Amino acid sequence: MPIDLAILLVGVAARQAASPTARAQARLGALLPVDALLAPVHGAFHHAAALALTRWQRR
Repeated sequence: MPIDLAILLVGVAARQAASPTARAQARLGALLPVDALLAPVHGAFHHAAALALTRWQRR
């Protein structure tokens, strides 16, 4: 890879990482530990969908 291209890519990556969207996304990920995301207390990855399916099965 040419050095000029590598420097350009590093600059692009740095600007993307400093964007407001990237910073907001990083804060969202820091709210919960990773284990809580993979094993939620309610046991479903999409709680609202799980409740809807449960209600539908009871009919």
